[in-house]
Amino acid sequence: MSEDGPKRQRPNVLITGTPGVGKTSTASLISERVGLQHVNVGELIVQHQCYEGRDEDLDTNVLDEDKLLDVMEVILDKAAEDGTGIVADFHMCEIFPERWFDLVLVLRASTDVLFDRLTKRGYNEKKRSENMEAEIMQVILDEARESYAPEIVHEVPSNTLDDMETNGKRVAEWCKHWEKNNA
Repeated sequence: MSEDGPKRQRPNVLITGTPGVGKTSTASLISERVGLQHVNVGELIVQHQCYEGRDEDLDTNVLDEDKLLDVMEVILDKAAEDGTGIVADFHMCEIFPERWFDLVLVLRASTDVLFDRLTKRGYNEKKRSENMEAEIMQVILDEARESYAPEIVHEVPSNTLDDMETNGKRVAEWCKHWEKNNA
């Protein structure tokens, strides 16, 4: 999003967390409830081939950050021009410019819930272990706190459907407040 572009009328929200915590489900709920455009960054990466190769050990593509940021900037500029905001979900948060997001929600899940979700996804042992360790060591939360102003980073539980519903309601209220204060 260009710094000299149009003033935004709606907020941009980033939903982040370890793989398996419920980012996409939460972002979809928020998108429906608040009317923000849902940007599934993982799908964008595949759609626009924003990768430089493959890590076979972790069974994942190697991200081309510059290409992804170029693609995202176009989406954010268009949203601002159209008077809409976005809710993006991705497991990495530190790669995005701070000015892009008004709220960063870091979803957290208990290890037993996360283990079951990652197993259900078919993650191999190494990939599952790495993600479990990242959640235990709160890697994504620490990255969010280091990358964004403390007042916009919020850690929330994401173990149950009730948690997701509560998070959706909180973000909807926050968006109303943001829009009132930024009118």
